[in-house]
Amino acid sequence: MSANDKLDALLAPVVEDLGYEFVGIEYSSNPKNRVLRIYIDEPERGIGVDDCEQVSREVSAVLDVEEPIPGQYTLEVSSPGIERPLFTAEQFRRFTGEQARVQMHTPVDSRRKFKGQIVAVDDQTVTLLVEDRQWELPIAGIMKARLAPDMDALLADSQGGSAQPDAE
Repeated sequence: MSANDKLDALLAPVVEDLGYEFVGIEYSSNPKNRVLRIYIDEPERGIGVDDCEQVSREVSAVLDVEEPIPGQYTLEVSSPGIERPLFTAEQFRRFTGEQARVQMHTPVDSRRKFKGQIVAVDDQTVTLLVEDRQWELPIAGIMKARLAPDMDALLADSQGGSAQPDAE
């Protein structure tokens, strides 16, 4: 079991007992600046600062007792945001049809970075459509994945029309 898997197993129940969705964790083990980032969500109402503070207090208490990370580190609790990280097959499945950026630990056909539409997901594989080619990416080999929404389209939607300024 990897360090991230152990942290997931330890922290997910704490977050879920507080009534939040445990999205996942990112752990940067750089000796000079170690960071444990926990992503939480509440799909009905979103996440605010008070939510992050509450989870941070509870998680800190568990981490102090269990000590899964030796030495000093920074704990951050965050909402997943618009460029939501994707950690599990279920999360990829939930966002089928959306655009995602995926970075692999090892290359797939000499390529490590992909940006495309999530078109299929099973328990071991995510299929992305990238420029008219489907890539089957093993979930176990994913280093990092995030949604990649079209920001121009989102801006246009929020302004009720085109993202382009009106011509006079």
